[in-house]
Amino acid sequence: MSRFLQLHCLTFYPPSNLNRDDMGAPKTATIGNSTRLRISSQSLKRAWRTSPLFKDFLDGHMGSRTSRLAEILYNELISKGVEEKKASKIAREIGGVFGKMKSEKDEKKHQSEQLAFISPKELEAAHLMADRIASGEKIDIAKEKSALLSKADSAVDIGLFGRMFAADPNWNREAAAQVAHAITTHRITVENDFYSAIDDAKSTETDSGAAFIGNFGFGAGVFYLYLSINLDLFRKNLGDEAESGIMETALEALIEAVATVSPSGKQNSFAALARAGYILAEKGDQQPRTLAGAFIKPVNGEDIMGDSIKALEAYRKELNHIYGPGYDKDLKINVSCPQSPKLADLIKFCKE
Repeated sequence: MSRFLQLHCLTFYPPSNLNRDDMGAPKTATIGNSTRLRISSQSLKRAWRTSPLFKDFLDGHMGSRTSRLAEILYNELISKGVEEKKASKIAREIGGVFGKMKSEKDEKKHQSEQLAFISPKELEAAHLMADRIASGEKIDIAKEKSALLSKADSAVDIGLFGRMFAADPNWNREAAAQVAHAITTHRITVENDFYSAIDDAKSTETDSGAAFIGNFGFGAGVFYLYLSINLDLFRKNLGDEAESGIMETALEALIEAVATVSPSGKQNSFAALARAGYILAEKGDQQPRTLAGAFIKPVNGEDIMGDSIKALEAYRKELNHIYGPGYDKDLKINVSCPQSPKLADLIKFCKE
C-alpha cells in the first residue's frame, strides 16, 4: 500500500447555508481578490464522523467527544448502589485523567473543563477501573494512566482526525487525515433571504401581518475539497487492530462519506443534499500537494462544474511538468462522463 492517499473533489451545492459564522452568514474566504464560499474542515469532518454511514460501517470503532465521562461513571456507580459521596470521588478521580475537572463546588462538578476524545477501549477501561475501586481495590490512578489511556487502538475517527489531549499531551494522537477547508472555485455573492412566520390562529380581519420576520444569508456554487491521508500514520494510530480489516473498512466509509455526505447546516430550509460531481484519487509516496491553486483565478462562465474540472486538470498537468507526478497511480470519477468508473471502483482503488 502507498504511503499517501489524496482526494480532490468538486461538488455543486445549490442555494444553502451549510456552515455559518458567528453572525449566521455563510462562511467565506477571499482568494484572488474575490469572495468565495467556504466550508470549514471541522464542519466537514463532523458531518462525516456523525453520519449514519460512518456508524453503520464502523459500529464499535468510533470515539466519543465529551466532557461528561465522570458524570457517566457517577451515574453508573449510583445505579449499582455505590454511596453517593464515594461514587462522586471515584468518578472525579478517573475523569481527571481525561481532563481537568470543574470545581467540586460547581453544580456541574462531574464535568471536565475541556472536551476529551475518548475511544471505546478507553471508555471500557474507565468503567472497569471505577468498578474495581468501588469494590474496595486500592488503585493509585495517577500511576495507572496507561491502564486508562491508549496511544493506539481501533477508534477509527481518532486515528483519522487525531486528538489534542489537554490533560496530558503525551496521549495526543496526530491526525492521519489532513482536510482542507472547501472553497468555491468561482466568485460568489452572499444573498439574503427575507422570511416571515405567520400565526395560523390570527384573525386576518383584526390582526393581520406576520408574527415574526427575519433574514439569513445563503449562497451556491461548486466547491473544491482536498484531503490527504497518511496511510502509514493511520496504521500506526490503529495499532494491532490495523491488520483486522478495520483500516480498509474505515477508508471505504471515509471515501463514501466524502462523496455523499453533506454538512447539516440549514438543511431543513434548503435541502442542499449533494453528491460529488468529480473526484480525483491519487496514491503514492510523494509529498502531498493541494490543487487549490487552480482556482486562484476564479472560474467564469455558465458551466462552472465543467470549467472547474478543466482548470483543476490543467493546473495538475502544469505541476507535473515542473515537479514530476505527485502520485504513482490515479483514478477519477466524473458524473458527466458516461464512461466514468463508478464510486465502487474508486473505493476499491483507494483500498488496494
